[in-house]
Amino acid sequence: MPIETEIWRIEKDLSPLSLTGIDLEKRLQDIIASDISIVDPGLMVIGREVPTAFGGFIDILAIDAVGNLVVVELKKGKTPKEVVAQVLDYASWVYGLTSGDIAEIFIKYQQHFYKKTPEAIEVALKRKFEAIPDELNVGHRLLVVAADLDSSTERIVTYLQEQHAVDINVAFFRIFKDEGREYLTRTWLTEPGSLATEISSSAVKTEWNGEYYVVFGEGESRCWKDAKKYGFVSAGGGEKFVKPLRNLQPGDRVWVHVSGSGYVGYGEVLAAAVRPDQFMVDIDGTLKPLTERELEAQNAFGEEQGEHFVAVRWDKSVDKPQAIWETGFFANPAIVAKPRSPRWQFTVDRLRSLWDTK
Repeated sequence: MPIETEIWRIEKDLSPLSLTGIDLEKRLQDIIASDISIVDPGLMVIGREVPTAFGGFIDILAIDAVGNLVVVELKKGKTPKEVVAQVLDYASWVYGLTSGDIAEIFIKYQQHFYKKTPEAIEVALKRKFEAIPDELNVGHRLLVVAADLDSSTERIVTYLQEQHAVDINVAFFRIFKDEGREYLTRTWLTEPGSLATEISSSAVKTEWNGEYYVVFGEGESRCWKDAKKYGFVSAGGGEKFVKPLRNLQPGDRVWVHVSGSGYVGYGEVLAAAVRPDQFMVDIDGTLKPLTERELEAQNAFGEEQGEHFVAVRWDKSVDKPQAIWETGFFANPAIVAKPRSPRWQFTVDRLRSLWDTK
């Protein structure tokens, strides 16, 4: 049955509070985007009015601590069929987003709505959740936000929940007024956390297999050709980017992913992170600093960049054109990660098979 909320002030007699005459649905997007905790304190907004490849704009796109994306769609005068069809259409687009896509959406969101120098998504995730999810877009949740709820919407959403295990819910908001003050109320169609869906179960973590995931981000300061030739992974641009490298110690196993290309190699860490003048390479049978070599990366030794290098003995390494990427592979914007996603073991097993190694 349609949800209805009323509020009374308790005095000598009960006094009902009146609904505001303000068009709430025109205000809800700003209210929710400015404080997503009124929907769920475990969410972080990463986009507003996000354009999709299929047409239309997602009102609000958020992420949770596990790495699930949350599509928030306001009813805004749409019919029940329209709003449910819209949010399902958006879900089909969100399903295919990569970590790189998500990072770009977050950058554009900051630039457009906050007019400031954007920060990387991993920095914001670390601040919000005190940890970076092992994987982004491990699943997705759908939320319809409405100022009223009719029986047709309730019937459709309940059917999707119960018969097709779609993680979809409705948050019903109303604003009441009392002596110049406004009060916002929220009611759920289904209590959050009670939905047992395939999507949420896909986020279950497994034990870490002891092997590290490393992102090798190419640019003026680093090039995979150099890393492959001289045996290293590197990062720079400030301590927050170098710090993850310090987790890598001699004996650790690393699998390296070049953003936008795929997996390019794996091997064993030989030495901890050092500056380029301390990173020794074999030059004509003599160990000399890497700084005595001319690299493809033009700014690898720039003082302002502060690049640090971790020595790696490659068991397998390939050029970028031979990089391997398949649907279902693990990816993450974190420079170094200890993945506990089921996708990680799948990725490692698959790469071992393709590279014919144990």
